[in-house]
Amino acid sequence: MKALRYAKRLIEFDSTSHRSNRTIAKYLEMKLTKHGFVVEKTGYLDAKGVRKVNLVAKKGGGTGGLAYFCHSDVVPAKRWFTKKFSPFEPRVARSRLYGRGSCDMKGSIACMLEASQGIAWDDLKRPLYFVCTADEEVGFDGAKAVVADSKYYRELVEFQPKVIIGEPTMLEILHGHKGCFEFTAIAQGKAAHSSSRDGINANLKLIPFLTAMKELYEETEADPKFQNSAFDPPTLSMNISLSGDGSAHNVTASRAVCSVNFRPMPGVDHQPVVQRVCTLAKMSGLKLELNDYGGPLWTDPDSEFVQQALQLVHRKQAKTAAFGTDGGVLTELTDKIVCGPGSISQAHTKNEWIGLEQLHRGTEIYAKMIQHWCC
Repeated sequence: MKALRYAKRLIEFDSTSHRSNRTIAKYLEMKLTKHGFVVEKTGYLDAKGVRKVNLVAKKGGGTGGLAYFCHSDVVPAKRWFTKKFSPFEPRVARSRLYGRGSCDMKGSIACMLEASQGIAWDDLKRPLYFVCTADEEVGFDGAKAVVADSKYYRELVEFQPKVIIGEPTMLEILHGHKGCFEFTAIAQGKAAHSSSRDGINANLKLIPFLTAMKELYEETEADPKFQNSAFDPPTLSMNISLSGDGSAHNVTASRAVCSVNFRPMPGVDHQPVVQRVCTLAKMSGLKLELNDYGGPLWTDPDSEFVQQALQLVHRKQAKTAAFGTDGGVLTELTDKIVCGPGSISQAHTKNEWIGLEQLHRGTEIYAKMIQHWCC
């Protein structure tokens, strides 16, 4: 099975998001070129000045066709379940492939590499696109760069191919997912010994804001206008986290930070939440940073595209997911679904793995999709 061999090789690249992905991009570029793709490579510097690479490849001519989207970065692996091998040393055991990124989403990439290799250029009546982004795990910056810079992406927008985002779904069809929005409220104080009058405790400035955030959280959990029953859970899933400057217990905190992440959904207007937070932060004298990472994805489950995809995977009903993908950034593309091998429950875990049967089935299903929409 070529997909297994490809997946092993991909796992060997430590493409954690804080690192450059140039080496894995070079490998994929070589493989795609060998398989008959014309590869457009675009680069950018991330917020810390690290070079990142996106690949947008095309095989075949004509219009329409199929576009497969994936990402090359993985989450960190600070803890791993064994000392016998590292997260970037792939191992097969009990019909599973273990390694960081095996499930999310190098196994998926490997399946599409094998599936696309089996289709000759002359068999393609419509094009096949292979898009691999950086930084999906840390805010979809690679996808945003593709949208802004790629000439082939402009072609996708013009000719509207069917879009498959290969995140792990156990090869189920997802027709919708939530987005990701975050705001960070920062309180500034002054560090000093707590026995003196010189300090200003930033935590005290943050407390009124935190009280209001608790009320807002409870409201979004209870009010139907902030909910969509097509999702589980049906709420915005607000998550509140705190951090500070690490001051000793006898030093007043010079800085306190409250970060709130929530997940926008189709059909739910979350702007009142954002506006309320902005007002509350201003009233509390806090600095506020807003990060709209990516919107929700929604394709009509009764559309011809979704129904055809269901037939190809032998499923009766499309589903939704609470997580987000690059698809939330690809707003100019109309027909989008998420479908990939492996289970999202294995993604980001300390013993991440993908079943070999999923690699086999994933290759078969991607080959069917290429045949259906490109040949």
